Amino acid sequence: MKILSFESSAVSAAVCLTEGARVIASSFQNCGLTHSRTLLPMAEHLLAGCGMAVRDLDGFAVAAGPGSFTGIRIGVATVKGLAMAADRPCAAVSTLEAMAWGLLGLEGEACCVMDARAGQVYNARFRLTPEGPQRLCGDRALKLGALAEEIGAAAQILVGDGAHLCYTKLKQECPGLRMAPPHLLYPSGYGVAMAAQRVFADGQAVGADALREQYLRAPQAERERLCRLAQENGG
Repeated sequence: MKILSFESSAVSAAVCLTEGARVIASSFQNCGLTHSRTLLPMAEHLLAGCGMAVRDLDGFAVAAGPGSFTGIRIGVATVKGLAMAADRPCAAVSTLEAMAWGLLGLEGEACCVMDARAGQVYNARFRLTPEGPQRLCGDRALKLGALAEEIGAAAQILVGDGAHLCYTKLKQECPGLRMAPPHLLYPSGYGVAMAAQRVFADGQAVGADALREQYLRAPQAERERLCRLAQENGG
């Protein structure tokens, strides 16, 4: 099954074309340009380089959250448009689970972290096995202090755009922390593709109209609106 997978939920952007677990082609950028400028051209160039068109694909996958609200929306909107035009199914996967799949081949426990601002991180922890990552907890947003209390001195491989933040802030309290190798530190399109394999295999893929973002919390503008409403109502 040929799947085109997209990752745009953090600072980097990635597109990967796979058939099963085999990588046909991949593209990665971490140059600071907005995903609205890079993501679709990356996909177009990747397919053109393989002599393929969208109609040659069997499906699409996207990291649907948590992460940057803007980045997630761009990724999901891109996949919705392509899947609708090609009439192909698509899979929304957890950004954090996709990060863990990107560490396939390593051993130990992965602590997947994204900077959620205000002293919080988006986080999920996984046990790495030869068959793929096994979840130790659900996706969540939590304070750095709470994460430190949970992991203690346990050995953890930090991966994600919040890895440097966690290592810097928590290395004294959590001596078992270590950074993932530099080439595996950021989310990858391959990780999204591997996480999506289960979605397609379990018959959980959806049509373009049913594809949704997977936010863990409301966008800042929505939170501020709710706060104003509570103040106006004397909350």
